[in-house]
Amino acid sequence: MGLTSGTLMAGVALCTALLFALTVWLWPRLGRPGARRVLGRVGLLVLVQVSVLATVGAAANRTFLLYDSWADLAGTKQHAPAVPGGAAVEVLGRQAPEVPGGRNPQVGGVIEKVTIHGERSRAAAEAYVYLPPEYFDKRDGQRRFPAAVVLTGYPGMAENLIKKLHYPRLAWSLAKQKRMQPMILVMMRPTIAAPNTQCVDVPGGPQSEAFFGADVVKAVSGTYRVGTSPRSWGIIGDSTGGYCALKMTVQHPEAYAVGVGLSAEYRPEIDKDSGDLFKGNKDEEKRSDLLWHLDHQPQGNSSFLVTSSLRGEPNYGETQEFIRKVKAPAHVSSIILDSGGHSFNTWLREIPPALVWTGARLTAE
Repeated sequence: MGLTSGTLMAGVALCTALLFALTVWLWPRLGRPGARRVLGRVGLLVLVQVSVLATVGAAANRTFLLYDSWADLAGTKQHAPAVPGGAAVEVLGRQAPEVPGGRNPQVGGVIEKVTIHGERSRAAAEAYVYLPPEYFDKRDGQRRFPAAVVLTGYPGMAENLIKKLHYPRLAWSLAKQKRMQPMILVMMRPTIAAPNTQCVDVPGGPQSEAFFGADVVKAVSGTYRVGTSPRSWGIIGDSTGGYCALKMTVQHPEAYAVGVGLSAEYRPEIDKDSGDLFKGNKDEEKRSDLLWHLDHQPQGNSSFLVTSSLRGEPNYGETQEFIRKVKAPAHVSSIILDSGGHSFNTWLREIPPALVWTGARLTAE
């Protein structure tokens, strides 16, 4: 039973209701003096409060799609390693985008749930690949498309990008309005294994930078009709995913020419969710600080878009610092809202112009 299932939500809510009813029924009997009765009252109150918290937590997880399993919640979920000689992209299922006429691929396109197997990282991770309706145009079956990797924050499930941030629906609508060219979207989490690896190659651990910086582009380009040059690839993310998007574009201009950080962080956050990402390697820790990297390493011919808000965003100061540090041949643009927050509502305001901006800078080479 998944952590976002309706069955779990109903079961937890039912347990809470039954515990509350039991408390009301037993309370008069436990109201008389006596140590055992006092302990009974305390126990009932504790059980009811734990049950209420569990119900609220299950509802929040179902609403915001944070964790998909108990192992994911505990930080022990591990993705299967890539199998040598197997398919680079394994299709697990297909679904129609939530757009008018979406059941017809030539009208709405298709979303494929896949597992991407990384050759260099020896890792595998799930993704959702949105193929626009133009991909299925039989009159031009050889046409190639630009692509953008789209990353969630952490914690967060890749389904957030479909169900909460509506990337396929927005891309479909913007292309239909001729505001952007059709693009393939590769929607993922910004980590390939527990803990929160934040696109860092962990010594002796998950090789997340290799996976996102090389494997994803190679696997998807070899499976779908996607251009293979850096000008065909962009990467977009929010929060931790925004850090990964900027990191990949700063450090791997040979893979991505365009990077978008929505409410991005500019250095990895070392906490209980990440553990020790660098294992004492101070050089790699400095390199992973994007502000340090811009000052001390050559900058590629890359285009960046960063976003923040004058009020409500903790990253405003560092966003301005990032903008100042970007030098030719790189380019930087920004979206600075008067007010916003680290939330879906803010990102939903920024995603349409970010998609238009990204599409204008990519080609299907």
